[in-house]
Amino acid sequence: MKIFVLSMGCAKNTADSEHLTAQLIECGHELVDNVSDADTAIINTCGFIQDAVKENIDAIIDLENLKSEGRLKKIILAGCLVNRYETELKNEFSESVDLFVRSEEWNRIIQFLGGNSNANCKTISPALNKNFWTRYLKISEGCNTLCSYCAIPMIRGRLRSVPLKTLIDEALMLCASGAKELCIVGQDLTVYGSDIHTNLQELIHELNRELPKGIWLRLLYLHPNRVDEALIDFLINHEKVIHYLDIPIQHVDPDILSLMNRPCSSGHMQKIFRYIRSIDELFTLRTTIMTGFPSETEENFERVIDFMNEIEFDRLGAFVYSPEEGTKAAKLKGKVSKNVAESRCARLMEEQSRISHERSELFIGRELDVMIEDIDDESHEVWGRSYRDAPEVDGLVCVSGLNGASLGDVVRAKIYDCNENDLFGEVI
Repeated sequence: MKIFVLSMGCAKNTADSEHLTAQLIECGHELVDNVSDADTAIINTCGFIQDAVKENIDAIIDLENLKSEGRLKKIILAGCLVNRYETELKNEFSESVDLFVRSEEWNRIIQFLGGNSNANCKTISPALNKNFWTRYLKISEGCNTLCSYCAIPMIRGRLRSVPLKTLIDEALMLCASGAKELCIVGQDLTVYGSDIHTNLQELIHELNRELPKGIWLRLLYLHPNRVDEALIDFLINHEKVIHYLDIPIQHVDPDILSLMNRPCSSGHMQKIFRYIRSIDELFTLRTTIMTGFPSETEENFERVIDFMNEIEFDRLGAFVYSPEEGTKAAKLKGKVSKNVAESRCARLMEEQSRISHERSELFIGRELDVMIEDIDDESHEVWGRSYRDAPEVDGLVCVSGLNGASLGDVVRAKIYDCNENDLFGEVI
């Protein structure tokens, strides 16, 4: 059977989708890149915030239209949106959707399509975005932190860590299939293993020991409250861990952090970020900040701007607070108007644009390893990513003067120019 898989939302969903496609391949199904070539379409959905819900509903309607035109035989709806709104989805789409599947019930899809699920599947799925050199290693499911604004514990449940040996075996298979970068993902990496008598340090130590030389290990999503000097020292002393951390702070004002149920002081965050930069001034820091949380005042927001200017994050994502049904924050008083929240978000990103450009300028005249992701055969320019750039969310490096390169190769470049997001260099 020809199957099209659409993976919506975050990198953790991408990892789930690739596990699913591996089992589909092992059962003899053919994956296709275009829905127009498929008999069956599977959407692995995202239901994190309302904007994502709308985007997913639009995608379902598009497939529904294809099926009504006779161009698609079956539709399977899976993942977070089903976890969160299963009853509503069945009421709305029961005539067009053939199967509704909650997250982690992937075996139901295999059985529905006429195969036998295999928890020990040894097939490696091709990367859904075709970038075989960069893959995601999902180390846990769910979350115990219970931030007041977040629906993830309701959608995906409490923390469940993947056994260490399972992760090592998967990482080795991904590297054997061509991966040169593994992005380690989970809702919060710092709590990995607390439910199965291990921890993040043991996992990183084993990955660093077992994986081939030259592999990049990129850590995404660490709660700042559980990042300390000891963890930083540990990571820096493992050579395969690149000097990049994604530590979402969300806010810095103590009153707002308390309402968010994020018990992490701005003083602690300041301390860990200063410590990281004292070890390596070029260490890349990414974070996420929310604007318009209930009761946020202009004074609260100004503290965020001051903190950004002090720490100088290389990369920063900002978003406007979205009240999510069933969360404690949705019941809070002091609603901030949409216009004010959006204005603060725009101002925050304008400030970050300047900071990012200043951070990029530090690399002019320096050499960097660049992993190639796109090649222009006519100009002999290639575009790729350095250690500073997580896939899909950060910048790129344009390298000129290169001949005979292949996608996924790592080349050395000397940087001569930059903008706020991207660097420009010549091959050495």
